[in-house]
Amino acid sequence: MPKTLRNEYNKYLTYENLMEAHRKSQNGKTTRKNIVKFNLKQEEYIMWLYEKLRTKTYKHGGYNSFYVTEPKLRKVEASAYIDRVVHRWCVDSFLERAFAPQFIDTSFACIKGKGMHRAALAVQDGMRKCKKQYGEYYILKMDIAKYFASIHKEKLVEILERKIADKDVLWLLNEIIYSKPDKTGIPIGNLTSQIFANIYYNEADQYIKHVLKVKYYYRYMDDSVILMQNKEEIKQVKEKIQDFIENELYLTFNSKTNIFKSKQGVNFCGYKINEYRMKLRSKGKKKIKRTIKKLKLKIKNGEMSSEDAKKHLCGHFGYMKYANTYNFINLYFETEEKNWGKSGP
Repeated sequence: MPKTLRNEYNKYLTYENLMEAHRKSQNGKTTRKNIVKFNLKQEEYIMWLYEKLRTKTYKHGGYNSFYVTEPKLRKVEASAYIDRVVHRWCVDSFLERAFAPQFIDTSFACIKGKGMHRAALAVQDGMRKCKKQYGEYYILKMDIAKYFASIHKEKLVEILERKIADKDVLWLLNEIIYSKPDKTGIPIGNLTSQIFANIYYNEADQYIKHVLKVKYYYRYMDDSVILMQNKEEIKQVKEKIQDFIENELYLTFNSKTNIFKSKQGVNFCGYKINEYRMKLRSKGKKKIKRTIKKLKLKIKNGEMSSEDAKKHLCGHFGYMKYANTYNFINLYFETEEKNWGKSGP
């Protein structure tokens, strides 16, 4: 268990650390206008930011709001770039060191060396073990209703204060958390929000693993899976978890939370998983097809080369390589890819 952080703020508040946070924040985005503008005077901006943080006169700016439709309709609130530099410095210097060591092994979201693919593979491995041990078993699939929008800020600060006793670090965390004055909800677009969300639901993780002693439990952000042999036992576990998250974290399950027989498999992290295969979900296939259609149009209009289009699809290749996708890749994907060169440069 990591020690409580004390007297850390001034130790990590250096020009060099802020510059490193800037370098990480702009990674892969250096052609964006706001970052190009920032880079023209990066030394001045970083020095200004250093002084604001040193004197604790830093104020978090407002947000640019927009909606995304993948994987579902969500409101994203993007901070100004200089605030994103502060988020990165805060995560690297304090939040990860204080909290990441206490996360359970089967929590996978926004954790170095983990991710969606490892989460899906871990669930499948658990399903194989349950099949071997029990034959038939039951699956509890849990999903939180409007998770980011439901995080209770006072409770989040209470949790943070258990591991962080540095008043200057707490001042900065409060400045970020209350950059929007609402009592509940943290912006999806902030890097800090990702680790705040993990820290918040880690309370439930600890309860499930160490109080309820559930052996086969896996979580990716607010999406989680439990595997158990007995239907009545898994029902009781569901009720206890529901009571805990409602009374301790002020959260509720959404309508997708349910119990299934093992033969039905489970939808998790974009895959339909059973003991022997992982298939792409239908909406995942549709998303890839839509992406390819858009890329073909850009190639045809001369807005993108076929090589750039292939680079753009690297993430989809990573997503597909873990699934049983032979027919999809050969009958659709590779055929479409061969036609790209005929549509443009």
